Amino acid sequence: MALYKTRAVVIGRRALGESDRLMEFYSRDWGKVRGVARSARRPRSRFAGALEPFTLGELIFFDTGRSELVRVDHFESLNAFVRVREDLERLGRAAWAAECVARLSAERDPHPALFALLVRTLGALDAPGARPDWTAVCFALRAVDLLGHRPRLDRCASCGRDHPFAGPALDPIAGGLICARCQSGADAITLSGAAVGTLRRLRGLRWEEMLALRTASSLGDELATLVDAIVARLAGQLPRSSRFLAQIRRG
Repeated sequence: MALYKTRAVVIGRRALGESDRLMEFYSRDWGKVRGVARSARRPRSRFAGALEPFTLGELIFFDTGRSELVRVDHFESLNAFVRVREDLERLGRAAWAAECVARLSAERDPHPALFALLVRTLGALDAPGARPDWTAVCFALRAVDLLGHRPRLDRCASCGRDHPFAGPALDPIAGGLICARCQSGADAITLSGAAVGTLRRLRGLRWEEMLALRTASSLGDELATLVDAIVARLAGQLPRSSRFLAQIRRG
């Protein structure tokens, strides 16, 4: 039985049996890790409330190699991102980012840059004056690039026609923009010229500059809808947290 230590973020959990928890972490050194935290739901558990969603901490686990589930031995909280859990909009966007990581990454496939992006995103959502919708847009665009799904924005991904062209749409499966002539039968997302221009501009900005960028509310809404659709197409289904966010907006 091997013992491992790594930094990790809690991206999911559920009750298991009478007192245990089935945990899902996204770790710096091991990628997505699932395991059992024994007696975690007992009042005097050694985890002492550290296993809250979106908490960044030091994870210690045992791996026997005989199961995909590890045994969680210890989890020490380093940053609980308390403001994220105190506001429904921040909470929903954090859940959306965590679900994107969970659905778009494979088990035990380490990606330190994606881990760092998730931590930066939680930090941005936790900051005073956070812009949850825009933070989620910035996260998704960076995550899609890191995971190898960076869309082409300079020409039609189907016929090679140079952009600009009328009626652009983005097809995540084709790998970028497609022109109106190539959209027949394609599962593409229609974009305005302003949205295409903003996507290009965002690619040249650092993380802090992306977060600070101000756009018209209508353009921000368009890009939020776009990244939701991109994730849904790549993952094969709409994230559950998207429905939660829709309920918040209706409320």
